[in-house]
Amino acid sequence: QVQLVESGGGSVQAGGSLRLSCAASGLTNSAYYMGWFRQAPGKEREGVASIGTAGTTYYIPSVKGRFTISRDNAESTLYLQMNSLKPEDTAMYYCAAGSRPVWDSFTAQSYSYWGQGTQVTVSS
Repeated sequence: QVQLVESGGGSVQAGGSLRLSCAASGLTNSAYYMGWFRQAPGKEREGVASIGTAGTTYYIPSVKGRFTISRDNAESTLYLQMNSLKPEDTAMYYCAAGSRPVWDSFTAQSYSYWGQGTQVTVSS
């Protein structure tokens, strides 16, 4: 049974930093591409950052240069380092994993497994 468990969310002031973690179990971590999505109240879920099996990373423009996605396959853990946080980064953050032959980095349908989410709140 595949499980993804996020942690590391919290409340910070604008300009602060948080590091999200996603512990994966039940899958061979290195065989899956993984991503971070977020959903703010009243908004659709959006892809934020993703990382392929070879370590190639992708970011949406609004977080590029501020967020860093990484993975530790030995520990089966995905990370999202978030710096220079802004109030508009406030959302529930989810990690996801998938292994489809065709992968769209920021499309939720590309991912088969999801965590339960961790809340990030950034105050101005």
